[in-house]
Amino acid sequence: MKKILGAIVMLLILFFVIVAMSDDTEEPSQKERTEFTDSYNKNDTWLIYWYICGSNLESEYGAATADIEEMMKVALPSNVKVIIQAGGSNEWKNAFVRSGMTNRLLYDSDGLHELQTTSDADMGSPDTLSSFLRFGKDNFQADHKVFIFWDHGGGSAFGVCHDERTENILSLNSIRDAFASVYDANEQNPPFEVIGFDACLMATFDTANTLHGYTRYMVASEELEPGNGWEYTGWLSKLVENPAMGGDGLGKAMCDAYYKGCEEAWSEDAATLSVVNVTRIPQLKAAYDAFGVEALRASAKEPKKFFSSFGRNAKKTEGYGGNNNEDGYYDMIDIGDLAEKSLKLLPQTSQNLIDAIDEAVVYQVSGKYRKSGNGISGFYPLDGGDQIYNLYAQQEGAPLTQKCLYYHLLYGQLPPQANDILNGNYQIALPQPTQKKKIFDIDELEDHIIKVDKDNNAYVKLTEEEMNILSDVRCNLARVQGDIILNLGTDANIKADWEKGRFTDNFQAKWPMLDGHPVYIEVTEHNKDYNLYSIPIKLNGMKCNLQVAYDYKANQYKILGARRGAQKGMSDKNLIKLKDGDQITTIHYGLTVSGNDSDFTAVEVDTFTIGENPKFKDESLSDGEYLYCFEFITPSNDSASSQYINFTVKDKKIFTSQID
Repeated sequence: MKKILGAIVMLLILFFVIVAMSDDTEEPSQKERTEFTDSYNKNDTWLIYWYICGSNLESEYGAATADIEEMMKVALPSNVKVIIQAGGSNEWKNAFVRSGMTNRLLYDSDGLHELQTTSDADMGSPDTLSSFLRFGKDNFQADHKVFIFWDHGGGSAFGVCHDERTENILSLNSIRDAFASVYDANEQNPPFEVIGFDACLMATFDTANTLHGYTRYMVASEELEPGNGWEYTGWLSKLVENPAMGGDGLGKAMCDAYYKGCEEAWSEDAATLSVVNVTRIPQLKAAYDAFGVEALRASAKEPKKFFSSFGRNAKKTEGYGGNNNEDGYYDMIDIGDLAEKSLKLLPQTSQNLIDAIDEAVVYQVSGKYRKSGNGISGFYPLDGGDQIYNLYAQQEGAPLTQKCLYYHLLYGQLPPQANDILNGNYQIALPQPTQKKKIFDIDELEDHIIKVDKDNNAYVKLTEEEMNILSDVRCNLARVQGDIILNLGTDANIKADWEKGRFTDNFQAKWPMLDGHPVYIEVTEHNKDYNLYSIPIKLNGMKCNLQVAYDYKANQYKILGARRGAQKGMSDKNLIKLKDGDQITTIHYGLTVSGNDSDFTAVEVDTFTIGENPKFKDESLSDGEYLYCFEFITPSNDSASSQYINFTVKDKKIFTSQID
């Protein structure tokens, strides 16, 4: 048995993923609801460019069609026009967009018209985007212009608009190049009043910095958007009622209509949308660069101590897109929340960054489970790998200071140009890494001794040196069922004392269950008000991840919906609500003790049909043997696990025993 459990320990390590810290977070005060004064005249003309990359959102769900129909509920006056380019989908669910072609349409006071159709262009190409921009510039005149990207989004590293047919995506660099090919950047008088993203994860500093000089305001979401997306009837009606409003007022109308639409679709709990004044980006960039320089100085002096502390702050920061193996990684976190949690660690620059964000983000809406965000996100390598980082580092809108900071974390060395950056030269190019070096040696924590105290609790005690390589500690639970080891997942449900380095189990022989069926869980965020979880399932035969929140104030779970995992770096915008009659199959990860399994594999465990009100709650585990360990995570996402402890559950009693 000892040899078997030793093998299990090694195999389990492969399946641990990044989740949020177990420490509490503080809820910041929310930005007050703001009213904006009119900037223009009531007779001014408006032209809205709508770049609709339909993708599978249209071919499977008809989501683009639904939004176009929302727009058509608004009768436009002669001074407001919408030009549309639609493509990038295998199939369209309407009669006015032709499949297999690129469609250009006009919606004005006379209704919807076809302007032209061309050969099927790649909506993920900057050439297609620049062609549409030039078409609008050459054929339409307006006092104020708005541009809206519609599709999937993947944050700073991946970009937006995934063409379903070509699988190409518009990166931030591609977007900048396309706008630059048609318009000259002008900070004082940018060509667009608003550039918006009806797409997931695009309210990033890097996006706003990319758009500097091309728009006054940016409207986008930090978090994944639900499938209902923006509510076009609501905000377009506001513009029709008051064409004198400025981009800030229009952005507010977009946010308010979006949140109202989310409430109507019961998808508001994790919704975010914010309005960024892009003309204030230079001041925000200066504060963000200073924050990065202070962090670089600290990391150069004591890399282990700094990155472990900074990593703990990042894990406690509100993050977006799930950032786990089930949902995928996007490595986006709220930079204001990160700065708030770094006030003690980086005292010279954190408050200035917070203030600069407050100046730049002029309006935002957010759901009850997204209250720590400040309206603009930034990159942090939660996945610990270099693939997403390298995509991020290629984007010209991403600040060099942040690229160098995370280069140091991931490659174990300061880039050669770090001294130039520390001396204020931010114009240098980031070098290509030669080889990786490890700042953190996690191997020393593998099979760390686990003990049992006088109260029958399992715990580990870490030294200060061991603590200096960690950004997170979690627990993992597996059940022994005859010849099968079934992993039940990871959680932050431990008693963590980071000051003393002691971590104690909080096992109470209960586990989250859906209608009485145990599920595999990954905690994706943990703070004092709520936890967020991702749970792999099959929903009516389709592999996806159930999104669940645990509300500490209500002392209960809430099912938010289900999403498919990331594909080609793009998040799934469609949040599926569970309904009466849905068939659920729970998915766990298992291996056989007697077999030659070299890895855990996905196992379909229970299949059942839910009713109108499915119950998700902690329920008592059945009698049996359970294996429990602590998982240790470095800031670069390497992990190790402690020795295992055995919990025997019998008649709702727990018997703890060490494994020799």
